[in-house]
Amino acid sequence: MVSAIKRLLSILDLEQLEHNLFRGMSPQDGWQRVFGGQVIGQALVAAERTVEDRLAHSLHGYFMRPGDPSVPIIYEVDRIRDGKSFNTRRVVAIQHGHAIFSMSASFHLVEEGFEHQFEMPDVPGPENLASLNDIKDQFMDRLPENIKRYFQRERPIDIRPIDTSRFFDHGKREPKQSIWFRASDGLPDDPGLHQCAIAYASDFALLDTALIAHGRMLFDPQLMMASLDHAMWFHRKARADQWLLYTTDSPAANGARAFCRGSIFTPEGVLVASTAQEGMVRIRRDV
Repeated sequence: MVSAIKRLLSILDLEQLEHNLFRGMSPQDGWQRVFGGQVIGQALVAAERTVEDRLAHSLHGYFMRPGDPSVPIIYEVDRIRDGKSFNTRRVVAIQHGHAIFSMSASFHLVEEGFEHQFEMPDVPGPENLASLNDIKDQFMDRLPENIKRYFQRERPIDIRPIDTSRFFDHGKREPKQSIWFRASDGLPDDPGLHQCAIAYASDFALLDTALIAHGRMLFDPQLMMASLDHAMWFHRKARADQWLLYTTDSPAANGARAFCRGSIFTPEGVLVASTAQEGMVRIRRDV
């Protein structure tokens, strides 16, 4: 049986078809559409394969169509610019002859400069917190069958929420949350791969934060949710197989759209990445 982390490495190991053209596969885990973090991670892999000796410092992507997990995703890279300090790439993910995702990514040569950052929130460490695997049986009966199958499988990202009470108390709260996450096993010593794995994980718990203000949860059958865009900035190198704190908030929601932000810290309090996302959140009229 292939471990979850080996499946993640396989997902992020794209096949090169031609110059600037790559093919990615999806896990067959019962989801009706491709996980957004997978497309972000694979698109970043495709872009990084066309850049030498530089790491990404930012990416901005738009989701245009749901991905079909039953067929491969083709990633076409456009080498927009190769400069002395920055490289710019545009990536389009294609299925069934249509673009399902587009992303621009920028890569930067390492330089010295000013340094400052926000402080990490004072939260409990991950060692004594329950993982989603530990508490899943307490809320499994509320989930659709395909999501139950997902939770019953080994997953490549270990997630430990700081506060699990919202899984059982549906009161309205301030739309903020924090989770610890890391890859479920060790990853190779490739800084670019760790960036792609962190990008993959960055789609977890982000749009979900907006629901806290309304006492709702992800996978609520009365809701239709989908990521519309995703932006990410990498401030410093970090390992995805070591604990990272992901703090998120949702400043606003309106017009069936919710806006969310996130900050990713090491346990030592170093801010390594920031995220932002807008997503569609609609109430179904047919239930």
